[in-house]
Amino acid sequence: MTAARSTAGATILHPSAELAKFASELKYSDIPESVRMRCEDLFLDTMASILAGSTARAVKSMAKYAALMGPSDGKSEDFVNRRMTSPVFAAMVNAAAAHVVEQDDVHNGSVFHPAAVVFPPALAVAQAIGASGEEFITASVAGYEVGIRVGEFLGRSHYKIFHTTGTAGTVAAAVTVGRLLKLTPEQMLHAIGSAGTTASGLWEFLRDAADSKQLHTAHAASAGLTAAYLAQDGFTGARRILEGVQGMAAGMSTDADPARLTDRLGVRWALPETSFKYHASCRHTHPAADALQFAMKQHGLKADDISSVVTHVHQGAIDVLGPVTNPQTVHQSKFSMGTVLALIALRNSADLAGFDQALKDGAVAAFRDKVTMELDEEVDTAYPQRWIGKVTVKTKDGRTLTGRVDEPKGDPGNTLSRSEIEEKTMRLGTYQGAATQEQVKKLTQTVWGISKQAKLGQLLAAA
Repeated sequence: MTAARSTAGATILHPSAELAKFASELKYSDIPESVRMRCEDLFLDTMASILAGSTARAVKSMAKYAALMGPSDGKSEDFVNRRMTSPVFAAMVNAAAAHVVEQDDVHNGSVFHPAAVVFPPALAVAQAIGASGEEFITASVAGYEVGIRVGEFLGRSHYKIFHTTGTAGTVAAAVTVGRLLKLTPEQMLHAIGSAGTTASGLWEFLRDAADSKQLHTAHAASAGLTAAYLAQDGFTGARRILEGVQGMAAGMSTDADPARLTDRLGVRWALPETSFKYHASCRHTHPAADALQFAMKQHGLKADDISSVVTHVHQGAIDVLGPVTNPQTVHQSKFSMGTVLALIALRNSADLAGFDQALKDGAVAAFRDKVTMELDEEVDTAYPQRWIGKVTVKTKDGRTLTGRVDEPKGDPGNTLSRSEIEEKTMRLGTYQGAATQEQVKKLTQTVWGISKQAKLGQLLAAA
């Protein structure tokens, strides 16, 4: 039984069991239309990131491994090897690709990137079992709702050491696949238990410019998928893996709040709270990038006019970006506040092409050294619910100017329209020849109508 206890005939569930019940029983008709549509938006945005990331060296390494280990046929699309394979290897490779160009979504309050660990396993399994578009959307929403709450539950102390997308993401992937497999609440609880005990992902890789971030999403997607399939066959997992005395929070957090796990389930929809990433860099750089962009436009500044920039940030930004002082790879440069702001100052854009050229650009390096981060009480207090951007700019002619944004571009209150999402999809989808313009156009049309599909087939074949 999943019940913690019964009182006067009413079943009271502990938080892990309540999450499992919600995910197991969620129906397409339960989900508001606006949430379903936003799910489609996020899926298209993710497909664009997968295509853009498909040419990255680290992703190709994982794709080579998958091709070596996995079957050479199947019903699930591997968008990197451009072949059909088993669900677990398709999910693994596509999840790695989704996260590498730093353009996938983020949920502010949980500091979690749901798309990279929800959509790859959702699509791989939906294709394998012939699920409908409605079932795909329902499972994806379940993954978002549970994964975000797990991230919020684990708290700020967790994120200081652990990459939440790798940890909470494993649970999110398990729930997503579990919903597609129609797991019972009891089976779903076991899937969560197995996912939680295999969850991992540490930030130390940033100091070495290592490729681990792609492994985090690949592992989360494949391990979560594995947990769900095992649960379907009767494999059991810890019933209180989230809040138990030797569970995830006990080992990975000092400020966990169990109330966050079940916060208004089915009433508060967390998926629409997710932000699109406008700049091709770590989300912690975006508020300051927007604030600098605003200040330069407001005061008519050019990069050569600026002698220094102080970014006023939250502690999470210092924890993640602080170790990157002299970026050695393109991916590491996306975690360099100085590099991101240099691109904004010099080119008014921190896009994929800009980062490809940044390491060899002396002007970028020179401006990078003008940028510092300082902890700001207002910004830190608002975080992670709000990501305020504040900069202080000193000019060579002696002026001290400021810039501020309260909602960076892409946040729910400053979100992307469908036309802007289509533009981003075209830009990313055709990056380095990943797909043709015609393929991207047809892919976009397919995704916009995905909920009406009776059975999910190949997306690029359809494109």
